[in-house]
Amino acid sequence: MRHVIALDVGGTAMKAALIGSDGALLHQARRATGRERGPDAVVEAILGFAADLRAHGIAHLGESAVAAGVSVPGIVDADHGIAVYAANLGWRDVPLRALLTERLGLPVALGHDVRTGGLAEGRIGAGQGADRFLFVPLGTGIAGAIGIDGRVEAGAHGFAGEIGHIVVRPDGTPCPCGQRGCLERYASASAVSEAWATASGSPDADAADCARAVDAGDPQAHQIWQAAIDALADGLVTALTLLDPRTLIIGGGLAEAGDTLFTPLRTAVQQRITFQKLPTIVPAALGDTAGCLGAGLLAWDLPTIPDLDPTEVSA
Repeated sequence: MRHVIALDVGGTAMKAALIGSDGALLHQARRATGRERGPDAVVEAILGFAADLRAHGIAHLGESAVAAGVSVPGIVDADHGIAVYAANLGWRDVPLRALLTERLGLPVALGHDVRTGGLAEGRIGAGQGADRFLFVPLGTGIAGAIGIDGRVEAGAHGFAGEIGHIVVRPDGTPCPCGQRGCLERYASASAVSEAWATASGSPDADAADCARAVDAGDPQAHQIWQAAIDALADGLVTALTLLDPRTLIIGGGLAEAGDTLFTPLRTAVQQRITFQKLPTIVPAALGDTAGCLGAGLLAWDLPTIPDLDPTEVSA
C-alpha cells in the first residue's frame, strides 16, 4: 500500500504516522525526543524513529514508504532542509533533511511546525475550501501560518507569521525576543497560566483552570481572561489588516476553552475593525494531529516521489 512517513517533532515528544495516498492514518506512534541527553541524541532519536517507521511499513503494509515529511520547531530553512535553531531541543544548523535522506534512502521534506500544522488545517481541517486563511495556535507562545491557495507562506527568510511578536502593549512586559509588550506575553496559554497561578495562589494552576473559573463566575479569572482576549484581538486586527484572510483559525491550548474563548473573542475583534472585512473565526479541527498530518502532506507534495499518480492524493 502506497504511503509516506510523517513525523512531528515537539519539544519533548514526537508524533508519527504512516499516511496513505487517500489521507488514511495507517499506523500511528509516539516517542520521547530524549532532549535531556542533548541535541545529538535528539537527532539520532528522530533518525531512528523514522527508520523504524519505514521498517514497519515494509513489514505490515508490504512496501517501503515512498517519501517522508518532518515537522520541527524553531527556525527552519525548509528550502535547504536545515533545522537552524530550536531552543527547546538545543540544536543549531542541523542538516536534517540530508541526514534523513541518507538514513531512509527516500526523498524527505522538512517544515516548520506551525506552518506545517497550518497546511493541514487549511487543506483538510477548519480552513478547507478557503483561498486565504490565517492559522494561529495559542500555546506556549503564539505563531501563525499564512495560507494562500493551498500552500503556506514562509516569507523571504522563513519568519512569516510570527504574530506573537506584534507589539500590542508598548513599553509592556519584556519578551525573550528583545522587544517589550509582545502579544504572546499577554495572550498565550502560558501567559494566562502564569497570571492565573499568581492570582489564585496556586503555582500549578494553568489556563484551563482559569477558563473553568471564568465559567464559574470568578471575577479575578474573568479579569485575567478578558485582558488576554483584548490583547489577542489587538494583535489579530493588526494581522487582519495586513493579510485580509477569509478564515481565521484559532488552535492550541486556549482554543480548548471553546465558547469561553470564541464568543468574547469574536465580539472583541468585531468591535475593533473599521474598514476591514471580518473573517470567519473558527476553532482548529485537527487538534494535536495537525503537525503530523501536515508533515504527510509535505511528503506527498514532493515532486520526486516515484511513479506518483496525482489523482491518488485526495488531500
